[in-house]
Amino acid sequence: MSSKTTPKCLHCNEDYHRDPRNGGRQRYCVKAICQQTSKAASQRQWLNRPENRDYFRGAENCERVRLWRLANPGYRRNKRPDPKSVLQEPLIPQVIEVEAVVVPGASSVLQEILFVQPAMFVGLISVLTGYGLQEDIAASARSFLIRGEDILRMAPGSTSFPNHENQNTPVPRTLAARAPPV
Repeated sequence: MSSKTTPKCLHCNEDYHRDPRNGGRQRYCVKAICQQTSKAASQRQWLNRPENRDYFRGAENCERVRLWRLANPGYRRNKRPDPKSVLQEPLIPQVIEVEAVVVPGASSVLQEILFVQPAMFVGLISVLTGYGLQEDIAASARSFLIRGEDILRMAPGSTSFPNHENQNTPVPRTLAARAPPV
């Protein structure tokens, strides 16, 4: 007879039954959040060992990764299935009728597209401007918004853009120094 009762999970502090195959090493229950905590704790413990602290840094480790990639050339390729094999029915192109809308204030369609996919909008601004910081993206978005509102306020049939020469536009600040990539 064992005097020890069922163990408590180190994360949720609830009783659990150990898997007998773990030989008493199990410290967390089988809940997903507890398993994530266990994984994070294991990684932290591994990285805190002196021999592992620089495992992902330095020239020799870059060379180690380069050699591993040469030895395993197809590891990252073709992980996604071929889009043609995923489709169950053939893709048949459809003709789209284009209608010209010249009603002032009919810009709600464009706004709905942008608000439905804000991550795409932010990513697009980031790609176009080359900025990754939120402040820089926000400044660019404001200037794009002002220019877009000016364009939408133009009279139908007019081809001249409003003059932006005399406006003070926010100048994006320089990018902050970043740590070199690992």
